[in-house]
Amino acid sequence: MNETDEGVTRWRRVADRIRSAIAEGMMGERLPPETELAETYGVNRHTVRRAIQSLSAEGLLRAERGRGTFVNSAPPRLAYPIGPRTRFSENVSAQGRRPGGRLIRADTMRADGALAQLLDCAPGAMLHRLETLSVANGVPLSIATSHFSVERFPGIVRAYAETGSVTEALRLEGVADYRRRETRITAERVHPLDAEHLASAPDAIVLVSLAVDVDLDGRPVQAIRARFPADRMELVLRP
Repeated sequence: MNETDEGVTRWRRVADRIRSAIAEGMMGERLPPETELAETYGVNRHTVRRAIQSLSAEGLLRAERGRGTFVNSAPPRLAYPIGPRTRFSENVSAQGRRPGGRLIRADTMRADGALAQLLDCAPGAMLHRLETLSVANGVPLSIATSHFSVERFPGIVRAYAETGSVTEALRLEGVADYRRRETRITAERVHPLDAEHLASAPDAIVLVSLAVDVDLDGRPVQAIRARFPADRMELVLRP
């Protein structure tokens, strides 16, 4: 049996179908045995087991030895304040959750007109582009694409890879503190690549935050586009 089906791994398709069945109230409190799920979805038990492991990592399911696999009650959305001082680690820690982050990819690009205006640089200037994943208690909560001036922050990629924090990376690059200048919020259907990293359904809705952070002298330090799963996060605007 092929491991992929129309470009999507079979276990991920099974996980999406189980997630949808749970959301629609069709699964009950306890999952059927793996053999029954394998027959229902037309896959082998290994594929079902991997799908269940993925959903357990999300916190949607829990396995109890000798009893089976059970559906967890949906956790409350994390309230994420957005104001003059927006920090993922501080926001998450304040709500009793353990923050974390990792670098998905990094490259360089030339600033187009829109980015040049946001970062107050010349069109064509070289920018670092960082794609980062932020989690709380191991659950993915956001993917962010950040742009920084290569000239001003030559070591930002290495600094983030070492610290897992934009705040700490900027501190290593000489910015002791910064604040949010503006935030614009929209919503859209999740991109397939983001869905994979966020462990979201392929038709999930994400909240999109377009923002610019500046240092205490008002100079832009980063332009950031963050995507938050709408079923896990609510954005709270604060003056």
